[in-house]
Amino acid sequence: MTFNPEKLLVTYRPPATKSMPAEGRKYTLTHSDATGELFLGIGTSYDKGSINPKLRDEFLAEWQPRLGQFLLSGNVYISSGEFDENISRVRYMVFKKEIPTALEAIIHGDRVFFQHFPWLVDSPIYVTFESVFPEFNKVMYYGTPRQYMGGKKKMNV
Repeated sequence: MTFNPEKLLVTYRPPATKSMPAEGRKYTLTHSDATGELFLGIGTSYDKGSINPKLRDEFLAEWQPRLGQFLLSGNVYISSGEFDENISRVRYMVFKKEIPTALEAIIHGDRVFFQHFPWLVDSPIYVTFESVFPEFNKVMYYGTPRQYMGGKKKMNV
């Protein structure tokens, strides 16, 4: 999927604003298969009400302090056993392919935040894939927010 900013709907969930907080800032990204719209909730907690418990196809991310710097820690759910290995493999491959688009949506949707915290554009992004199957249970590096700004993805993951 190619990111289309016109199909992104952003909601700030108080007490979060366009500029605060940095630590603990959480993103919940969901989508509509029917319309192609992306829904980004930005808050101090995840927007659990927007998550479809049967599909579990959301992307979650949070700014976390680590060793004197911030990192953007993402998370996708593959399987806790309710999906067999073949379905889990498909879910893993789809998520792996779509993570750059999800990151582009988050970075674009929260672009005012980066004007207040410009040093965060060079923070590392790590995404955890959660699965009971070891081959899909891993943490992967996805570059920095700078690589997802301006509609140009500069790395292949």
